[in-house]
Amino acid sequence: MNSQFKKGVLELCVLSLLASRDYYGYELAGAVDRDLEIAEGSVYPLLKRLRDEDYVETYLEESSGGPPRKYYRLTRKGADRRKGLLAEWRAFAAAVGRITEVE
Repeated sequence: MNSQFKKGVLELCVLSLLASRDYYGYELAGAVDRDLEIAEGSVYPLLKRLRDEDYVETYLEESSGGPPRKYYRLTRKGADRRKGLLAEWRAFAAAVGRITEVE
């Protein structure tokens, strides 16, 4: 899949996953990677930005096999951001669909 496509939707995908439940970083990267085949390291800078912009918040939780894990949770502001991005994505995908159906 085109890497520019992936970069364009990564924020929406991360926010959408976090809308369903809290994730720790490695787990979240794996969930995105299953469908988009991204580099694990591409999620962490995004998570930092999302936290800095108050779209997500973090908390630590003990792990059964190692140090505590940092979990990410969607904030109300993040849920609103997700809704806006989703509306933009749907409009964009519909427009691309109309354009590419010219055959």
